[in-house]
Amino acid sequence: MKLGLMLPAKPDIKWQLAKQIGVTNAITKAAPELTGKLPPWDFDSLKETVETFAEAGFKLRALEGDEFDMSRIKMGLDGRDEDIERYQQMLRNMGKLGVPMICYNFMVGIGWHRSRVDLPERGGALTSGFDMADIDNKVDLIISEDEVWANFEYFIKAVMPVAEEAGVKMALHPDDPPVSPLMGYGRILTSADAYRRAMEIVSSPSHGIAFCQATFRAMGEDIFSLIPEFGKAGKIFFVHLRDIKGEKTSFRETFHDNGPTDMGAALAAYRDAGVDCLMRPDHTPSMAGEENAMPGYEMQGRLFAVGYIKGLMDALGINY
Repeated sequence: MKLGLMLPAKPDIKWQLAKQIGVTNAITKAAPELTGKLPPWDFDSLKETVETFAEAGFKLRALEGDEFDMSRIKMGLDGRDEDIERYQQMLRNMGKLGVPMICYNFMVGIGWHRSRVDLPERGGALTSGFDMADIDNKVDLIISEDEVWANFEYFIKAVMPVAEEAGVKMALHPDDPPVSPLMGYGRILTSADAYRRAMEIVSSPSHGIAFCQATFRAMGEDIFSLIPEFGKAGKIFFVHLRDIKGEKTSFRETFHDNGPTDMGAALAAYRDAGVDCLMRPDHTPSMAGEENAMPGYEMQGRLFAVGYIKGLMDALGINY
């Protein structure tokens, strides 16, 4: 395993803290609203980002999320071919610059969504959660699941040959929360069967899964069955390690040691399935003294998570 952290594209105190806890594998979102530069389909822009991380002692292991506006691709709108060409160029740039993976999603209209970000966790920490009762889900359908599947197929068939040629892996993240429709948008990656279908649309050594552990749990799936299934098939490219209490229509995030999942057993399952990929802690509560300005991505909870995960890995003999 390679234990990493999601870090901002520009240096700040989070970079320093990551180095202090011994994490040098970085994941970032290099979108222009975060970098102040062109999206990573521009070679010089991505090159500057990679070099900035390297100068600080980090290896940029992956990009994560929509690196530019993907709405025309996901909605199947006019102009999507132009955007796909830009995506293809981004993959070529990643290959040339040694960024081996992108964690992508096909959430249309709404990305990962929480209805609350101020729920009390242990000791008064603040955590995020989702409850269908908190949102208005009785709205007209904007796009159906069938349309989203068609748009996904069009996209992945266009970009996967370029990813293969560039030597870049594409790790598909599930819809979070895994409910459909969500406020008018059909969502497709809400079950293990949906992943089996997605992997069959394009079967490639460059196409795999971002195994967001708690999202699969929210689906109602048995992660201890899926880890060996997907892991032994060589399809788990990236692990988001986190936990929740509840189920897909009503759940809350937990500290890594305060949820229902046996995290030690989960890490052992990855090890036993031969999974040797990038892993990062995800969505931790905001702790005392933090502003909760970035729910799930403040730093103190993630520092705790890294220490907790390292301890489990040491006990299990997993190198990180």
